[in-house]
Amino acid sequence: MRGFTYLSKVLHSHSSYSKLLVLCSVSTGGLLVYAESNVESGKQVVEQNQPESKKKRVVVLGTGWGGTSFLKDVDISSYDVQVVSPRNYFAFTPLLPSVTCGTVEARSIVEPVRNIIKKSSGEIQFWEAECLKIDPENRTVSCRSGINDNLAGHNDFSLQYDYLVVAVGAQVNTFNTPGVMEHCHFLKEVEDAQRIRRTVIDCFEKSVIPGLSEEERRTNLHFVIVGGGPTGVEFAAELHDYVYEDLVKIYPSVKDFVKITVIQSGDHILNTFDERISSFAEQKFQRDGIEVSTGCRVTSVSDHFINMKVKSTGKHVEVPYGMVVWSTGVGTRPFVKDFMEQVGQEKRRILATDEWLRVKGCSNVYALGDCASIDQRKVMEDISTIFKAADKDDSGTLSVEEFRDVLEDIIIRYPQVDLYLKNKHLLEAKDLFRDSEGNEREEVDIEGFKLALSHVDSQMKSLPATAQVAAQQGTYLARCLNRWDQCKSNPEGPRRFKSSGRHEFLPFEYRHLGQFAPLGGDQAAAELPGDWVSMGHSTQWLWYSVYASKQVSWRTRYLVVGDWVRRYIFGRDSSRI
Repeated sequence: MRGFTYLSKVLHSHSSYSKLLVLCSVSTGGLLVYAESNVESGKQVVEQNQPESKKKRVVVLGTGWGGTSFLKDVDISSYDVQVVSPRNYFAFTPLLPSVTCGTVEARSIVEPVRNIIKKSSGEIQFWEAECLKIDPENRTVSCRSGINDNLAGHNDFSLQYDYLVVAVGAQVNTFNTPGVMEHCHFLKEVEDAQRIRRTVIDCFEKSVIPGLSEEERRTNLHFVIVGGGPTGVEFAAELHDYVYEDLVKIYPSVKDFVKITVIQSGDHILNTFDERISSFAEQKFQRDGIEVSTGCRVTSVSDHFINMKVKSTGKHVEVPYGMVVWSTGVGTRPFVKDFMEQVGQEKRRILATDEWLRVKGCSNVYALGDCASIDQRKVMEDISTIFKAADKDDSGTLSVEEFRDVLEDIIIRYPQVDLYLKNKHLLEAKDLFRDSEGNEREEVDIEGFKLALSHVDSQMKSLPATAQVAAQQGTYLARCLNRWDQCKSNPEGPRRFKSSGRHEFLPFEYRHLGQFAPLGGDQAAAELPGDWVSMGHSTQWLWYSVYASKQVSWRTRYLVVGDWVRRYIFGRDSSRI
């Protein structure tokens, strides 16, 4: 015990020490993962009770992946940082499907925000409240605490800001399908996962009650997942393992009545992954007895039935169920929609930012993660100004050398150009100047230049609504604010084609680090950079290693690994708590 206490003191007092986590596999040897934690490192206007500060005030809305990454890296010696979020913890959301079945406990994947924002160089203020409205004209946000109304004091307050960071994520998108909000479970928050876990046990407990018919037992034990994306597929796999590794042992009388169905409107599940992974997942689900209904669209949900339309035949089918989990995408939160109307984005479905994560129409507001989308500017919108800036001698034609001089800035400002060159295997600037017959040209006029870049914008793609996108955006924005004064005087970004000078910062560039799809039975699939696809048991151990190393603190890292070990030894807990 003394040794443990001493070790705990060392880890807390020397946060910069490198730490190693070793996960051992009997069958495949060992995986060594290096990780380093930075964790230790009436309406009331709040400003009336605060001392005057010369530092710019940054208000952060949300403590998800984007907000937390920003808070960990922002230099609070330069800014007065204030955080508002309806939850006082950060949740490692990729492990939510594991929480639904008790593979990992809920408290193992959450870290209190106040632990994360502890900084040696100053203090970040945090308030557990929900943002109700953003007022960009007066630079204020209106908030309301959700804490018990019986406690003394007011619930509403407002904050002023110099810079606002909106990182509130998104809400579930029901596509206005009747009955979804009333009868379906979701999997966006920790509370959702805990609710699903209780409902699964309820379905089994109800099914073993004497006097029920076989049809009633089958209905109670029919688990339906709507949505064949990563979350839906991982939950189906976790549920299958939970049922056939643990629950059938304690509910043997109803084991033959259990059925798991995945409903997908597209032609394949995991359609954002490589085709090889999608095919592998479908084959494994078929072997495991998980029914995959592709090409089906849910039209309504009642208290006992799901109504869906089969696209191939046009027939409407009624399916009885015991529990439905809805996992079909995300939508914009109401106060973000209101903000969009104020900044002239009322016709859009999601908040738009520029390549520097600034909200379009509001230069001092930034948006990260699922609540926003980068509106990448098209090359063809600026083709004339690019040509004019590159044509140094005003000859009306562009030589290969003149184009080569601005190509690097073009690639940085318009990343779709780089994608186009790589996809077309064009290695040199002169390759773009070739005519329709493939002959080299020393120079082109404006029409020839437009023709050369006419297909570039077809390479534009929206970033996925994933944790790693939000995390990279938070880190990027913190870096920009930390270097604000330096880059104002010494810009590091690409040249401005419409005016003189350069942009202060490099635009945000997303680096895809790969994605995993756990498929149950200690098997997983991985799609990693370089067109590398891995599937099987060894990939599951890679998944364990990566997800353990990506935990936000050593406390949660220890708890998650401990839960995995406990599950291997004792199985999953079936208590309804």
